[in-house]
Amino acid sequence: MSTINLDHLFKPKSVAVIGASNRPHSVGQVIMRNLLAGGFDGPIMPVNPRSQSIVGVLAYPDVESLPVVPELAVICVPPKAVIPTMECLSTKGCMAAIVLTAGLGAEQYDETRSIKQAMLDIAARNKMRLLGPNCLGLMVPGIGLNASFSHQSIGSGKIAFVSQSGALCTAVLDWAAARGIGFSHFISLGECDDVDFGDVIDYLGSDPNTRAIMLYIESIQERRGFISAARAASRNKPILCIKSGRFAEGAAAAASHTGALAGADDVFDAAIKRAGVLRVYTVTEMFSAAETLSRMRPFRGDKLGIITNGGGIGVLAVDALIERHGQLAKLEDSTIDALSSVLPSTWSHANPVDIIGDAPGERYAKSIDAVLKDPNIDSLLVMHAPTAITDPVEVAQGVINAIKDSRKNILTNWVGEATVAKARNLFYAAGIPTYRTPENAVAAFQHMVNYRKLQEVLMETPPSVPQDFTPETDKARQIIHTAIHSGRDMLTEPEAKAVLECYGINTVKTVAANQLMTPSKRRMLSAIRLHLKSCRMISATNLTLAVWF
Repeated sequence: MSTINLDHLFKPKSVAVIGASNRPHSVGQVIMRNLLAGGFDGPIMPVNPRSQSIVGVLAYPDVESLPVVPELAVICVPPKAVIPTMECLSTKGCMAAIVLTAGLGAEQYDETRSIKQAMLDIAARNKMRLLGPNCLGLMVPGIGLNASFSHQSIGSGKIAFVSQSGALCTAVLDWAAARGIGFSHFISLGECDDVDFGDVIDYLGSDPNTRAIMLYIESIQERRGFISAARAASRNKPILCIKSGRFAEGAAAAASHTGALAGADDVFDAAIKRAGVLRVYTVTEMFSAAETLSRMRPFRGDKLGIITNGGGIGVLAVDALIERHGQLAKLEDSTIDALSSVLPSTWSHANPVDIIGDAPGERYAKSIDAVLKDPNIDSLLVMHAPTAITDPVEVAQGVINAIKDSRKNILTNWVGEATVAKARNLFYAAGIPTYRTPENAVAAFQHMVNYRKLQEVLMETPPSVPQDFTPETDKARQIIHTAIHSGRDMLTEPEAKAVLECYGINTVKTVAANQLMTPSKRRMLSAIRLHLKSCRMISATNLTLAVWF
């Protein structure tokens, strides 16, 4: 894990496109058009030996002919041309490259190395940073850099998105563009052969233009570097991730006859929680959580108050809250009295505070003022369903005025679409989180609760360090090496427990039944098992237990 020379990748002053093209819809042409359309104000230098210009920009026949050393090179040439290109770039002094070309690991460069390994050797020798290969590229809207072959441009924002999947990148770009969401960085990692999650998180963790980091993860190669970077960065800003492959059949295969051992996804889940990373499960949920957490005020409690003009949507919010194991606040008697003095007699007299469907902005404001004074209310969800006798925009403005001095976290849910669109825009402009459905709003609140808990776990330290304990690392290492040399990638249950015991972690004593059997019983069991399995009369596991007992 290292941020060395990453400024050349994310803040280049000049860009060369090796393999630029005029051929319609080719990667080389799309890259050039995106770079020019992005507004990058440094030199953009296409390299193509057969064209005098690329999309109207003077082209150069080779890397040696470039008038300045490119800080960043975008490589979109066939696999066999990658190594000569890398050699020329390293000689020229280029310190960062984006390798879009795929299939480098499948083709040999020489007798001992693939093209990919030869490329990595050149980069390591010259401390050149590589993004990819087989990636979509990257975008840094703040400097007008769109060094990708994406179909969609993006606006500038405070959220960084980092993904191993190029396909998901394009889907997220569409999703974000439709909602007006911008990014500080949009990074497609590809195969992560050099620049990986740990490097990027370490870099973005100290980037002042990034308020939250979102990750799409398929696998982590440098696990220690990832956890170290995530623990450091999550102290400064929220990190959220989607992890695919949660139900992979290989990970779900049991390592013992009980099938009780934790799968790889359980291990990943525990590790990222300890690193302060909040896990989400959909793209919509990720963006909602990022928006909420990036606007979150100091958060100390987990009890939610709800104000609504519709009993039905209030009930839906409560159902969603309880389903997520959230806490619904109980109103103080003094709060109920205060609300009764400003609300119609038919109000709900409980939380959710149903202020009746004809509630204007003034009634919302008075209700909010009373509820926010309640010591049991840690955060407040304000909800509104449009009616024929109220103006959603007027109500929204009343809410904004009422909460502008509050130190508690406020979330809003204006249910509907066209009728409440202007009201939502008011909340966006005021920096107040707003959501389309009660369920999304409650999910956002629970993200705040879970994030606070993760921050507490992140800062935890053991109450004491054992002074008289030395782990049996040699024994643990031997157990693992034995399994590896036997061609396995997973320990058996007894082996796993033996490793845990090497580090002083108590486990249930486990002994394999066949280790306690006499040779004669073992021979008899083997013969009976073969016979009965052929008859499909009894499972081998049950047979073992029957013979033993």
